[in-house]
Amino acid sequence: MTLQQLKYVIEVARSRSINKAAQRLFISQPSLSNALKELEEEIGITIFSRTNKGILITPAGTEFLGYARQVVEQAELLENRYTKTRSIQQNFSVSAQHYAFVVSAFVRLLQEYHREEYEFTLRETRTFEIIDDVKNLRSEIGVLYVNDFNKKVIHKFLREGNLKFHELFEAKPHIFISSNNPLAKKDSVTLSDLYPYPYLSYEQGDYNSFYFSEEILSTLSRPKNIRVSDRATLFNLLIGLNGYTISTGVISHKLNGKDIIAVPLNVEERIHIGYITHKNVKNSSLANIYIQYLKETIEEELQRI
Repeated sequence: MTLQQLKYVIEVARSRSINKAAQRLFISQPSLSNALKELEEEIGITIFSRTNKGILITPAGTEFLGYARQVVEQAELLENRYTKTRSIQQNFSVSAQHYAFVVSAFVRLLQEYHREEYEFTLRETRTFEIIDDVKNLRSEIGVLYVNDFNKKVIHKFLREGNLKFHELFEAKPHIFISSNNPLAKKDSVTLSDLYPYPYLSYEQGDYNSFYFSEEILSTLSRPKNIRVSDRATLFNLLIGLNGYTISTGVISHKLNGKDIIAVPLNVEERIHIGYITHKNVKNSSLANIYIQYLKETIEEELQRI
């Protein structure tokens, strides 16, 4: 087993394609396939299964990949510390629901990460895809919420994916609205106050179940509904149509300005925001730094509510 073979495994897992990984590694596809086959024969497990839909990581492969990443990361730290070679490009990915604090922590990570080369990914995406990304190691960290309504379903998918939920904070529900919305003058609002206004929510694609909704109280009937796929569009519609959405109340004015404000919603519901990780994979140093920045960002924003 060589360090190079471990790097091959990591790149194939990231690319989800032998061909794409070979191109990124600047080797031929047959050479990469042979290297993987030799490694699998040496260690006695199947790391990747080949299907019509592409490369899938086996459960044994997931565990092996966790160790491989630790070894490669430690080797890179040694190399960077004791040699004068160019820093190796680093990779880090996060998948999350549409939360400003996730972006703020990501920005801070990049601002304080002093390397000449890196490849970081932030996916603001659908709930099921967040779980799937972390399950299949496309992302190291996933950020989402659970509450009394969806927790049984969400935790079922987490168990099946061998994932763990780590709570960051408990939030009282708020609505996000334009600062010019008539409701902006209220100290708090009720569900009946919201009835005349358009309700905005994030669409969930093929998994458009109430349990995967990014907003609480997803089963309520509303006369005006608009679904969007990205946060910028949602914010523009909040302003342009005097619409509203339901979220945590944590909003970054540094990133989003003061056109959008949060107003408490008078309901008994509570939102538990957390991050998910794979049980078989130890957090990288970048993941641990990002999690710490998440916690600090959330604490700063909560003090402003």
